[in-house]
Amino acid sequence: MLSRTAYSIYWMSRYLERADNVARFVAVNAHLILDMGIDREQAQWEPLVQASGDDEDFKKRFNAFDEKSVIHFLTFDAKNPNSILSCVRNARENARTLREVISSEMWESINALYHFVDRHSRKRQVDDLQEFFTTVRTANHLFTGLCENTMSHDEGWQFSKIGRLLERADKTARILDVKYFTLLPTPEYVDSPYDKVEWGAVLKSVSGFEMYLKRFHHANYRDVTQFLILDPFLPRAILHCVNAAADALAVIIEMLDVDVPVQNEMGKLKQMLTETDVDVILAGGLHEFVDVFQFNLNVVDDALYKSFFALDSA
Repeated sequence: MLSRTAYSIYWMSRYLERADNVARFVAVNAHLILDMGIDREQAQWEPLVQASGDDEDFKKRFNAFDEKSVIHFLTFDAKNPNSILSCVRNARENARTLREVISSEMWESINALYHFVDRHSRKRQVDDLQEFFTTVRTANHLFTGLCENTMSHDEGWQFSKIGRLLERADKTARILDVKYFTLLPTPEYVDSPYDKVEWGAVLKSVSGFEMYLKRFHHANYRDVTQFLILDPFLPRAILHCVNAAADALAVIIEMLDVDVPVQNEMGKLKQMLTETDVDVILAGGLHEFVDVFQFNLNVVDDALYKSFFALDSA
């Protein structure tokens, strides 16, 4: 497989997963406002931009983190490379170059999503967009299923998995980090109804609420942190994503019979997760842990590029 093809497959999946995650964050925040009975003018929208990692770009172009500005920036802002509109466009462009590699069903689903997002690009109010966010999430589920069931499970399929899983791990870390600071517990706040509702919203943003309740009695910052970072079975937990990405990378290396530096970097990423526990993470600071994790995640992404994607230009 040509390295540029592998690169396009990798980023096609990352962009779709990124659009899915943005849709999750915004929709869950809107529901939280209703559940908490918060006045829309007083609602917190800044954490959503922080979770996307684009707060500096936002501040350069908008005066305040109000609902209208944040929704526009995260959803339909063509100048924001990480908005839903931009991500879906980029995913479609990558898919267009892969017509001979992906199935026709995969192309049709991503093309349909692109046209759907384009048609809705004039809507701005979150009340008008709940169905839109649901459709974006469902479209990503559909695409992932089509990828699983219609694409040959060769190295291209494995690169698609790695892209999706690394993006998912990154966004789970970001939303947990941002929400941890936003909801940082105080003695009078712990185990209050607000505490449960807000941490429940964090779990819902990663579709983990029901699975969490099967293991824990109620939502609190320690158990949610453990669940979203170190659970080996939850599909959006960081450890699960990294383990699955490492397995996919091992298959690629075996298929291609190569020795590449990214294997060592992926091993280091796994090691920082398997050799810790939630109490160690919280004692050292969740924000500090997430910073190190995301740094190592970027190292893996860079190593992937050097190991596989930059070969055509070498």
